[in-house]
Amino acid sequence: MARAAARDELTDVAADAAIDQACRILRLPTIRDRHAEVAAAAGRQQASYKGFLVELLSLECDDREQRRKARLVREAAFPRPKRIEDFDYAANPNVPAALIHTLAKSAWVAAGQPCCLIGDSGTGKSHLLIGLGTAAAENGYRVKYTTAAALVNELVEAADDKTLSRSIARYGRVDLLCLDELGYLELDRRGAELLFQVFTEREERASIAIASNAAFSEWTSTFTDPRLCAAIVDRLTFDAHIITTGTDSYRLRTAQARHQAART
Repeated sequence: MARAAARDELTDVAADAAIDQACRILRLPTIRDRHAEVAAAAGRQQASYKGFLVELLSLECDDREQRRKARLVREAAFPRPKRIEDFDYAANPNVPAALIHTLAKSAWVAAGQPCCLIGDSGTGKSHLLIGLGTAAAENGYRVKYTTAAALVNELVEAADDKTLSRSIARYGRVDLLCLDELGYLELDRRGAELLFQVFTEREERASIAIASNAAFSEWTSTFTDPRLCAAIVDRLTFDAHIITTGTDSYRLRTAQARHQAART
């Protein structure tokens, strides 16, 4: 009797080792980690072999999807975590909540449409930009975040290294390009032309979302060539979702409220 139990125990040990090895080869980490737990539950519930298998495979698929979402968000290179669910619409009633929730479903990314967030500093543009980008990544789209200045610097360096076409192609492959702080700095003609090439590469094919502190009529301060400025505005506004976040800075109001509270 004891020898039979020992044989069964050895068999279980061998089975666990075989499952562990197979899961490593097939890259099934969730099944490797949880097969014993699920098997024990299946035994208690007298589940069928197929029911046990379905439960294991479902867990693996769910975890794999979560890992994929996390990877796409990580590859987007957002500077900080921001989610649409955390946006304070009461603090900025200018932002249309219904439209933002619709955009969070990312159909506009699938359609290759632009999204423009226009408003003063502290009104939530970057939060919305990162939040919509995060939602798109979690919906399975390849997203890349950068600032306008960083992108222009990268393109200038690539042009100097004779790798410009490769860099533009790389930015052309992502489903959504999130471009922050457009309009904060004046761009020389070369930088503006290089940025225009990225916009042209993506035109009507892949989405761009931009955040700018300047109205379109003021973009001539950033793009000093009037024709180039008009062409850029045309590409970013055609069939675009345009959201104006206003001029009332949430950060400034919060700081003022804290200062007032500290004085009382």
